[in-house]
Amino acid sequence: MSNATASMPKIFEGAADFMPINGTDYLELYVSNSLQAAHYYQTAFGFQPLAYSGLKTGVRDRESYVVVQDKIRLVLTSPLNSNSEIGMHLDRHGDGVKVTALWVDDATYAYEEAIKRGATSFMTPTVEEDETGKVVRSGIYSYGEVVHIFVERKDYHGTFLPGYAKWEPEYQPAAIGLQYVDHMVGNVELGKMNYWVDFYKNVMGFTQIVSFDDKDISTDYTALMSKVMANGNGRIKFPINEPAEGLKKSQIDEYLEFYEGAGVQHIAVATDNIIETVTAMRNRGVEFLRVPGTYYDVLLDRVGEIDEDLEPLRELGILVDRDDEGYLLQIFTKPVNPRPTMFFEIIQRKGARSFGKGNFKALFEAIEREQESRGTL
Repeated sequence: MSNATASMPKIFEGAADFMPINGTDYLELYVSNSLQAAHYYQTAFGFQPLAYSGLKTGVRDRESYVVVQDKIRLVLTSPLNSNSEIGMHLDRHGDGVKVTALWVDDATYAYEEAIKRGATSFMTPTVEEDETGKVVRSGIYSYGEVVHIFVERKDYHGTFLPGYAKWEPEYQPAAIGLQYVDHMVGNVELGKMNYWVDFYKNVMGFTQIVSFDDKDISTDYTALMSKVMANGNGRIKFPINEPAEGLKKSQIDEYLEFYEGAGVQHIAVATDNIIETVTAMRNRGVEFLRVPGTYYDVLLDRVGEIDEDLEPLRELGILVDRDDEGYLLQIFTKPVNPRPTMFFEIIQRKGARSFGKGNFKALFEAIEREQESRGTL
């Protein structure tokens, strides 16, 4: 058993938790074309249309489409005029995650606890109402320009949030089995990983559940370091990566160069049938990273018996790893934007609570092949 696995707690529940968080409420991505982005996530990822905000709802500076699949809500937002905050964000960073919204019972309490522990305010507690009830939201800044918004919606019964109308287009492709956000990974500058680890510990009450150094996450050319922070119930998990010294430019260095700063590297979304989900995504045009076929020649010797047949995993390029709690299956898309920045992980956990350490070398070599093809390695 690896040191990383050994350091994982058996259960998350019971940890000291001064800021209870129920789960991820939504992720808001700033995108250059929200209508086209909504079409993409519906078509390729099986999201369903949920809500709309823009000119037709009286909003003059932005347009947002909300898509949903099980417990995952994506808000896709674009500016409607020049020289806007959203537009300047897009000019610098390209498409990416701006807001990680966290579902809480008391948004005012969460905000006050974070501020008194040193957080920088993004949004003071604000009551938003419509005919279906009220929502309280507040927010703080995190790494880069990412913000966390606390959402209290116990007194709200509408479609999404006040200010949004139900969105019911005729085009509604079928869902593909995505269920919830498993974890969300942030890339930060060299020397900043521990700073943000301390931020999540001291400001939000998170606990470090695992760490990896450049001996764990390295190839012949590149390396990185990572620590994983989780809230008390384990529903929110934020791995924080920083680059480590290597012979060539690491994936973290590449991200920081093209995103022009710290930000969300990838969103891991869970499924309970990764073979069906990934097959559907491939059929809908999503491209995935591939490891060499030799990875599968020794897979069962490394991870032991699994429920799945090996050939579909080999055909799809799905990776497998085991810890002392069970095993997991995972696969990573190629970047979904023109810049080589944000991508998605599809993960199925069969008991495992870890993050696929046994796959790191093969995965990062696959990423390096992509970097080499882009001329950025």
